[in-house]
Amino acid sequence: MTLRIGDTAPNFTIDTTQGSIEFHDWAKGSWVFFFSHPADYTPVCTTEMGRTAQLAPEFEKRNVKPLGLSTDTVEAHKGWINDVNDTQNTLLEFPIVADKDLEVAQLYDMIHPNESATATVRSVFIIDPNQKVRLIMTYPMTVGRNFNEILRVIDALQTTDRDEVACPADWLPGDSVIIRPTVSDEEAKEKFPQGWKTLRPYLRLTDIK
Repeated sequence: MTLRIGDTAPNFTIDTTQGSIEFHDWAKGSWVFFFSHPADYTPVCTTEMGRTAQLAPEFEKRNVKPLGLSTDTVEAHKGWINDVNDTQNTLLEFPIVADKDLEVAQLYDMIHPNESATATVRSVFIIDPNQKVRLIMTYPMTVGRNFNEILRVIDALQTTDRDEVACPADWLPGDSVIIRPTVSDEEAKEKFPQGWKTLRPYLRLTDIK
């Protein structure tokens, strides 16, 4: 199955390190950072799981629930978590899906045969509280994810939803945003009373709190 931005994230029921979950019910009302890793007890994956755990306060303040996945068993996950905590100096408390039958991996197109026929690549899905897929990223097995970018894009998505704006290249919280071209100048006067800078008729920058 090929997922696209704007699709409803497929539902599933499966075992995790925190018991069985029904995904839509578990995620209800929250954003979700859903990500896969190739295998437990491997070096890059260990650093990624540790970094996710270290960033727990950052995810929480953004109303984001992390959810990991690999095709290992619950027992393997639980044993490996001890290694993650020890080597990454953290406490991993989010659930990790045990997708030993590749059910969810196939549902979310996490198996790329030219990488592996049985292990998942490093997929990222940012899913909003309406259970819509808002961002998809895929990393190869040998390259760890950039967690600054993951947090940045969550901030950008939440900002664009809240203020009906767009975010320019390399945007960070506090930077100017773009008034959408679909918003007329008259409408912009009401939405953005602080004013804006016009670089081109289609490129208007404004500052928001």
